[in-house]
Amino acid sequence: MTAQDEAKKVAGRKVIEEFVRDGMKLGLGSGTTSHFFVRELGKHVAAGLKVTCTTTSRATNDVAREVGIKITDPNDIGELDLTVDGPDEIDRQFRMIKGGGACLLWEKIVAHASKRMITICDETKIVDQLGGFPLPVEVVQFAWKQTERMVSRLLAEHGIADAVIVRRMRDGQPVVTDSGNFILDCRCAAIPEPERLEIELNQIPGVVENGLFTRESQGMVVGCFDGTAYVAMR
Repeated sequence: MTAQDEAKKVAGRKVIEEFVRDGMKLGLGSGTTSHFFVRELGKHVAAGLKVTCTTTSRATNDVAREVGIKITDPNDIGELDLTVDGPDEIDRQFRMIKGGGACLLWEKIVAHASKRMITICDETKIVDQLGGFPLPVEVVQFAWKQTERMVSRLLAEHGIADAVIVRRMRDGQPVVTDSGNFILDCRCAAIPEPERLEIELNQIPGVVENGLFTRESQGMVVGCFDGTAYVAMR
């Protein structure tokens, strides 16, 4: 296991220690750090912790079932007490880019279905300004190039005139999300007004959701390469 993986594992333990309580309804996030958390949570469930869980992706469903966590349909769980999810990058105001795993729509739905969201990450994910990680925009397949053109125009209006936009591919085929949509990855370098861009992207016909999460996280648990973890809150 790499030092980065160890940091993710330490963060997973810390978030359980600090925030997870018996009887909670939990949203389990996507991505490698979240999966470390889910595996740690599975140990507590095996030891008697009682939680009701839903997830933000089919991949997380598989990890949860593998470690003995029963998954409840999000339509049947009601309001969640806590969602724990990881960023692709996060700034010091807890604004994030998410969607590297193509799960951003489900992630945002579950985050907003929760009383609280806590971000879990290793220290490499913290940035001074968002934009280094390509911004994912989930779009319907119909006329996706028209949607791409409008996304490009909006980015230029936000001062991101040289953004490179590519439809995400895997093994020579377009990536299709769990909801049946395409992903446009927008290489922005820097995003000067993430809150405004998040709202305005979602006003474009054809855009389903985008990977800017500017208001969801109330704090973060950060795993460090020295084997420690710390909590930062609003």
